[in-house]
Amino acid sequence: MELTLNERQGMIVWVYSLRHLKTLKRFGLIHYVSKKMKYVVIYIDRDDVEVAEKKLNGLHFVRKVEVSYRPLINMNFSERIGHRKTRKEVEEIEEINMIEGKNELLLKDPLEVVL
Repeated sequence: MELTLNERQGMIVWVYSLRHLKTLKRFGLIHYVSKKMKYVVIYIDRDDVEVAEKKLNGLHFVRKVEVSYRPLINMNFSERIGHRKTRKEVEEIEEINMIEGKNELLLKDPLEVVL
């Protein structure tokens, strides 16, 4: 008995009516249903996403289907965590940008903000 985990991907299905939830259950696991805004969040096996998206778009009660971008985002933050810029480094970068005439907006590191 071996446990295998299937990689899944989220999809947001905008519908005209919530009457057809049973039909949507056939495609995957329904995670959330918004009655007010009329959308459903479904998790589907990643191998079946393209096929399911085409089938969902073909249904008469579906307004629009959006596929989640989460699997495409690099979630490796190891470079960002260990390095905090000091106030001196930030000021030096601002001076260099002013000298070179760059119009860039430097955002403060959220870890530096002290409440």
